Amino acid sequence: MKVKYFAWVRERVGKAEETIEPPATVRTVEELIAWLSGRSEAYAYAFEKPKVIRAAIDHAHVKSDAAIAGAREIAFFPPMTGG
Repeated sequence: MKVKYFAWVRERVGKAEETIEPPATVRTVEELIAWLSGRSEAYAYAFEKPKVIRAAIDHAHVKSDAAIAGAREIAFFPPMTGG
């Protein structure tokens, strides 16, 4: 699956996107964040506060307990503000 990173998540990870193959035990967005966090210090830093990270699966915003099975793209970004 393709993973995209936006704003300070991208800056901390050091890349805008990548293609990954998480293990079969990684079934939800929350588990994916935990798995990514274990990849390196940069990922751990990017996801150090997982509850503030927002996610979208195939362009639809989802909660952290959303299943990732069949996802073509998952995007991670910080909370957005605006008006």
